[in-house]
Amino acid sequence: MKVLLVDDEPFILQGLSVLIDWAAEGCEIVKMASNGKEALLYLEDHEADLVITDIKMPVMSGLELLEQIRGRQISDAFFIILSGYNDFSYAQKAIRYACMDYLVKPVQKEALLELIRKAKSSLAVTEQNAENERRMQEMQLKQYIIALLRGKQNEEELKYVKERLRLGDGGLRYIHISMQNISDIEELSDSELQVIRSQMYDYAMEILEDDGSHLFRELLDYEEDYEIGFVYADYMAAERMMDRDEFLLWFAERMNEHIDFSVILLAGKRVEEPNKLSHSYSAACALRSSKGFRQEKTVYCYEEEMQVGEGKIVLCKQSLDHLITAVEQNDVNGIHGSVDELFQEMENLGMARDLVTINTNYLLFQLIQLAVEQDETVDQEEVMQYISENVFDTGITRGSRAHLRRFACDYAVYLIQLRKNVSRGILQDIEREIKEHFADNLTLRDLSKKYFVNSSYLGQIFRKKYGQSFKDYLCEYRINEAAQELLKTDKKISQIAEEVGYRDTDYFISKFIEQKGCTPSKYRKNAGVTE
Repeated sequence: MKVLLVDDEPFILQGLSVLIDWAAEGCEIVKMASNGKEALLYLEDHEADLVITDIKMPVMSGLELLEQIRGRQISDAFFIILSGYNDFSYAQKAIRYACMDYLVKPVQKEALLELIRKAKSSLAVTEQNAENERRMQEMQLKQYIIALLRGKQNEEELKYVKERLRLGDGGLRYIHISMQNISDIEELSDSELQVIRSQMYDYAMEILEDDGSHLFRELLDYEEDYEIGFVYADYMAAERMMDRDEFLLWFAERMNEHIDFSVILLAGKRVEEPNKLSHSYSAACALRSSKGFRQEKTVYCYEEEMQVGEGKIVLCKQSLDHLITAVEQNDVNGIHGSVDELFQEMENLGMARDLVTINTNYLLFQLIQLAVEQDETVDQEEVMQYISENVFDTGITRGSRAHLRRFACDYAVYLIQLRKNVSRGILQDIEREIKEHFADNLTLRDLSKKYFVNSSYLGQIFRKKYGQSFKDYLCEYRINEAAQELLKTDKKISQIAEEVGYRDTDYFISKFIEQKGCTPSKYRKNAGVTE
């Protein structure tokens, strides 16, 4: 607690400075002033939490100092008035200006200590209340910005955001921060995903510095557990002597210096006013869903990704519809013929990049709808992920006829398997796989390929049913199997560890302790009774 001492008698100031052990009380004397004017000038430029002042001084008295401080709202510091006179009128006036207490000289150590501790306690409560108020305002601000992103704000919420969020005079964008290769993290546990998300948030907050209020991590319905976003304003780049593209690339590179997985940015369309941010958010979501149809890079910006050439772009709709019908019917000959028809038409039109892009995108989005029609609970974005994993690996977007044939045939088989999964329930197969092969190197990605289901979608429905990730469930199953072996056999712990799928005995023991609360040896000794 910062303390300011004010008295026109030097020996009084010196006496107060040594009367108690200020450091032991958690206090620091930041200034000793000889009159109220000197103290006032100090408080105009510096902070103090407690002012202990004489009441009668030349130039400016203690009461005049208190009146100035409160009247001009210079400081909320607690005041203790000292006086050689036990005059009720002085005390009455001091109380009128929110003086904490009034002491008669000579000051008694215990009386002063009691007031100092009272001030410290009150300061702690005040600071906690201020922190609570700050957090409440921050939460309210984020809620109102989320309303803006959803396009559901009212005038009061819009006004609140404009008053409290720095927006600048330029344009605004919603920036979505995600992972480049989502499939790389599907095998992680829920706790590991939360660690990644916290790391992403912390590093993004560090990069944004004073603009941290623009950042979100508990955002909207579409975000995965590891994704965050922020509202970008043009001044963020300008103040760093960068343009937009340089800033976003710099931001992503800074993030990637600290994150094990590659971070990408998806920048929504530029809008001029905060009440238009929902358009930018929608554009970022469109980028997020369709980025699998595009070449991999670090920053995707809506304007660049969605532009087409100035000339007229022709959609080869009849040829595309023939191909889509053939895929739906799993007609291999029809697929081959429709692909030839489509490519012949595009070649006749010049096979320009924009032409291939718009026709490919139309095809892929129609194929997504085919999958969703098999089961209305299927997440469109998960189907997009399945498609994107096959699109670039096979080179479709580069205009390869053979690759499109192969992809279309594979997708027809995917649709057939999806229909089967809807009727019998894919999770039953996954349960059987775990029961029969828990000791093998089971991964969600391998199982998704075996059953023709997107791994992200499979991970979502698995977590929804079991309340935990596939990795956590498999670990729990293995440990329970090991526990049974410990009780029923006299096998060595290293042997049991290997039989349930752990090649590293130390790692097995750590996971066993995590699940059962004791070591395997103690578990066996106690016959399975855990503390």
